[in-house]
Amino acid sequence: MDAARLAGRAAIVTGAARGIGAVYARALAAAGADVVIADVLESPGEALARELLATRAGARAVFVRTDVTSEGDTARMARATIEAFGRIDILVNNAAIYLDLERKRPFDEITVEEWDRVLTVNARGVWQCVKAVAPTMQRQGCGKIINISSAVAYVGTPGFVHYVASKAAVIGLTRALARELGGCNISVNAVAPGLVSNDASARLNPPEYLAQASQARAIRRAMVPEDLVGTVLFLASPESDFITGQTFVVDGGAVMG
Repeated sequence: MDAARLAGRAAIVTGAARGIGAVYARALAAAGADVVIADVLESPGEALARELLATRAGARAVFVRTDVTSEGDTARMARATIEAFGRIDILVNNAAIYLDLERKRPFDEITVEEWDRVLTVNARGVWQCVKAVAPTMQRQGCGKIINISSAVAYVGTPGFVHYVASKAAVIGLTRALARELGGCNISVNAVAPGLVSNDASARLNPPEYLAQASQARAIRRAMVPEDLVGTVLFLASPESDFITGQTFVVDGGAVMG
């Protein structure tokens, strides 16, 4: 990977301590960005920061404990990024509740408490993180915001209605924020991953469902987290400066439209 592609850029990745978020953080660091790992999971987050520091000469990475549902935490996340790196160029809004969801069940069995928890993290958390970094990006006159949605927003996957609703909300937020921030040369786009074959998906879905998902794609294989890296790096780079308000479905060709 070209270590100069994002050299001098400061990136925040929420929910970066593990899973796909950690893959994004590693890819941004490998492309030359300074990286803030923003997560509630302290031990793995700090370990990942140490790992990134060792990846190349001059690499910079810090862990900032961040609960995206806390306005105080998201404001502190932005301040810590400026203190560490002097600027904020990239925000990857990845933090979401998925791994900890209950197994699939009918929509009318979901409790109000669980509905509110999922929407608060997955939708309000995105808005709060953008709200925290936008003033800095506006002063800079540039910025890249990448919101992680999901292909379930297009297919309406049953059994996870609260998750589907939250990821559809992310697409709406992306479009509205792109309109509001475009005048400051801030791009706001979304990535909608398909079903990734990882521990979370394996826990929530039976093996036959994962196999079926692979066969439903134009590219008939399991999807891995690294399949998302190219799109995220493109949206974080100057190559996408004239693209905003868009949602990129990355799922091997299961959803087309």
